[in-house]
Order: sequence, then structure tokens, then C-alpha cells
Amino acid sequence: YRRGTTKRRFRGRAPEGARTPRRSHACPTVIAMKGAVRSLVIVLGDQLDLHSSAFDDFDPERDLVWMAEVREESQHVWSSRIRIALFLSAMRHHARALQGLGRPVDYVRLDDAGNTGSLAGELRRALARWQPRRVVLTAPGDWRVLKALRGAAAAAGHAIELRDDRHFFCTVREFAAFSQGRRTLRMEVFYRHMRRHHGVLMNGDEPVGDRWNFDAENQRPFPPGGPAFVPDRARVPPDDITREVLALVEQAFPEHPGSLRDFDWPVTREQALHALERFIAERLPEFGLWQDAMWPGEPWLWHAQLAAAMNLKLIGPREVVARAEQAWRAGAAPLASVEGFIRQVLGWREYVRGIYWTQMPALATANALEADQPLPAFYWSGETELACLADALRQTLRLGYAHHIQRLMVTGLFSLLLGVRPAQIHEWYLAVYVDAVEWVELPNTLGMSQFADGGLMGSKPYAATGKYIQRMSPHCAACRYDPAQRSGERACPFTTLYWDFLMRHEALLAGNQRMALQVKNLARLDDAQREAVRERAAAIR
Repeated sequence: YRRGTTKRRFRGRAPEGARTPRRSHACPTVIAMKGAVRSLVIVLGDQLDLHSSAFDDFDPERDLVWMAEVREESQHVWSSRIRIALFLSAMRHHARALQGLGRPVDYVRLDDAGNTGSLAGELRRALARWQPRRVVLTAPGDWRVLKALRGAAAAAGHAIELRDDRHFFCTVREFAAFSQGRRTLRMEVFYRHMRRHHGVLMNGDEPVGDRWNFDAENQRPFPPGGPAFVPDRARVPPDDITREVLALVEQAFPEHPGSLRDFDWPVTREQALHALERFIAERLPEFGLWQDAMWPGEPWLWHAQLAAAMNLKLIGPREVVARAEQAWRAGAAPLASVEGFIRQVLGWREYVRGIYWTQMPALATANALEADQPLPAFYWSGETELACLADALRQTLRLGYAHHIQRLMVTGLFSLLLGVRPAQIHEWYLAVYVDAVEWVELPNTLGMSQFADGGLMGSKPYAATGKYIQRMSPHCAACRYDPAQRSGERACPFTTLYWDFLMRHEALLAGNQRMALQVKNLARLDDAQREAVRERAAAIR
């Protein structure tokens, strides 16, 4: 039994008549093995799949699962408490599910005595403790973690047996082969390849509806009165395991940002499947219409909110894509909505993973625009007079969530125009969002949002004035700033910084075909207007 639950310790079944102590709700560490350990199977916090490749030849008589909660994974970036809690709760539920299948688990808790605080340190201890003949790991989603685990294993005389992550449609090798010889790696080309290769939304060799892309139908703002009806979210009240984790996180990470008051994320496969079915039935039919729209005080809208469960591997992209396509074929959701959703999963998600693993580690330090400003402190508090930023930031810190337009065209757009160092905004995104795992977050942030990769992923920077936010939301009506003004005290910082951004990077952007018209608009500004923009931008910084 776990240390501290009783004065006596038993191995196996308690003796006849012995009083059985109450167990902790969390998974206890398993110390009983019948013989020598053949395989130590590493399961990381974002690998919570009972059928992952690491278990292909698992023998419960000879093999042992190893899982560890360590502080380093919450502190290498200043992770929000809600993100920490999601990982720990999902891990403990997964460990219990593994034990239910009869798989022995060596589970190291965050508050266990002797915990070294790092995955490398805990793996070294586990290897010394069990002396396995081999170490098995499904490919992780983080370059840093893979490097650390390989180093720890090598120091103990082991080479990790790395296996493919079958969670994805496309292996890294397949993506590398697809991208070889191409001057650019555009998502749309890759997406069409994936549609054809996997037969998704296809009629033979042609896309259903005779179109690959329904973006034109999927970029509407809400009417002036806002959304008339928003479906309820699939909420998951904390159970005993989660409540124990919430208390631990409150005690262990009191200075970390975020709130645990509204924690209701899926932490088991069953809960994630329920959330998927709720999305397909209630949100998918209108997802496409409103996927780019924003409304104050409405964080969830028609978005799927499935990324966290998918990135933890509680559910897989194949079943998500299949359910969406089934909904269209059954007439339960329009093609524009279904295609827009599938493009995010089959296209963008697979694409950014391929970019990450074929471009790391150089991608992590990319800074093509030579941005050098510090991340504003209000990203950690939400205390800003910009109504759109305040809404997105406060929501993020409270819920660990914001939808893709809030991330790309509010928080990301502001840091791009301000000129924030890419590494700082990357670390912020990785810290605050519950669905943030580095393989998906880093390319999205450095490539798509900040253009730090110089155009590897996107053909142009996502630069816009405050008028974009005015068009897609009502935030500007309640804001002290005017998106139509580029200089002066009432000028919207987005608008000021947009023109300043074009001036600072005029030479670079003039050669970009998709930015040519925007750069040409600079000719409308005389010297006095340019100087007024520069002065206002300096004041904002």
C-alpha cells in the first residue's frame, strides 16, 4: 500500500482478518513483480492511449509501465494551474485504467518522497530500481523530452526503443518524403494529399461538393445582437481523483497563473468520447458559420473543445474525422462545416506536427523579423484597456482556453505587431492553454502567428488593423480606442502598430506578393503621418 496509509505494509493480498486501509484515490505505486523486468514501458503525460505502440508486445508477467509526475514539466514554462491539473488528473485516471487491464504500473507522484523533479532524474531512478532488459517509448511530442529521456537512458547503459505514434494519420517519415524537393510547404497542398490518400470527403479522385475548401462560407461575424443561442458545453464535474489533484496543485503551485475554480475538462477516454458526440450533435452543424466570430463573454461558442483530449491521446483523429464525415453523409451537418472542421484535424494538425519534427531544433530559435520586445506583463493578468485583449486574456487565464481566432488574431496579432520576441510568446502559449503540447503549439506560434520562420509555413504575416477585430466582434464598441485611427491618444494600438509594422519591415514585405497591396498603401502616408505613427507606436511600447 502507498506510504503513509497504514503502519504495516503488505505485499499482495492482506492476511486473513487484517483490516484493509483506505486507499488514496490516486494510483498507488506498484512494487510487486514476479520476476526480472524485461521491458520498462515509458508512458508520458500526453500518451494516454491504452493501445499505443509501446504496448504492442506487452506481457504483464514480464513488463512494467513507468509513469512520473515531475515539477520540471510544470516549471520549464510557467504553466497555468488548470493545465497542470488536467495533465495530472488524466495521468492518474490512465494509470488506474492500465491497472484495470492487469498491467503493472510504477507510478511516481509529484509529492512522493525522493522525487527528483525531472523526467530524466526519475527515469534514472527507475532504471536503477528495476534493471530492465530494454526501455520502450512511443515517440513523444516534445523534442526536449525526447532528448532528456535518451540522455538519461544512455547514461544508464540503455538505448530507448522508439516506436511510431499511431495516433496520427501521417508519420514523420511520410511527411518528410512528401515535403522533399518542394520549395514551400503549404498546408493546402498537404491537406489535399491527405484527403486523397485517406479517402476523406472524396468521390473517387475528386472532393465531394467539387470543392476542396469552403472558407468563403466559414468566415461570418455574428449579427449585431450576437448569437441567439449557444449550445451548453459538455462539462465534466471533478471526481475524487480530480479533486485530490486540484488540492495538490493549489498547494504545490500557489504562484502559478490561472484558476482551478471552473475545472471541468474530460480526463478519461469515456468522458472525451462523450464530449465528441456532444460536439457532433450540437455544435458541428453551425461550426463552420461561426468559427471565426468572437463575442464578449462567450468563450465556447460552436468550437469543438476537443484539442486537449486529442493531444493527451484520450481520443484519436481518425475517430474524430470519421464521426464528422458520418454526420455529413447522414445529413446531420452541412458540408461547409464538416470540411472546415476536418481541415483543422486532417490538414492543419498533421501539417504542424510534420513541420515540428522535420524543422527542430532550429525552429525553436527562429526569429526572421528580428523581434526583440518583451512580452507585456498584462498577458499574465489581463489588465489592459484594450477590450478585445482583456476579454481573450482573462478568459484564457480563467479557463485555459481560447478559440483559434482569439489566439491568432487577438493575442498573437498584438504580439506580432508589437514585435515581441518569438520565444517569449511561444512560452506563454505553451504555459496557459490546456491543449498546448510543444509539437502543435510551437509551429503554430512561431510560424503561423509570428512569422518567425520567415514564411516556411505561411505565405504572409497575419497582420491586420483593429478593423479586423471590429468586423468579427463587438469589442470595439466598448473600447476606449478607435480602430479607424492610426495616431493620437484614441488610436487603436492594433491599427497604430499595424502601420508601424509595415514601415519597420517595408523592404522585406515589398517582395512578398501577398503583402504587396498592403505595402503599397504606405505610399498614402506622408512624412508627418509616418512620424506620428512612429511616435504613437513608441509610446505604446
